[in-house]
Amino acid sequence: MKPSTQRAIVRWIHIVFSIPIFGYVYSPFEEIPKYAGPTRYVFLPILALSGLWMWKGHLLRRLFSKDAAAVPAE
Repeated sequence: MKPSTQRAIVRWIHIVFSIPIFGYVYSPFEEIPKYAGPTRYVFLPILALSGLWMWKGHLLRRLFSKDAAAVPAE
């Protein structure tokens, strides 16, 4: 998969999973307990992981790449 395609997919995941959080924040006070569980345990972790992947994903790819293991340490 090309890096630009992967970046676009992760970006759209980040955008789509942020929409329920806006609904949670701006919903009426009586509706908040219904959305608390999914927001806390599904949407927020996925949003955080996709944001970290977009920010520092290049370091993780370099850490787990097969080429990096072949380079001898000095």
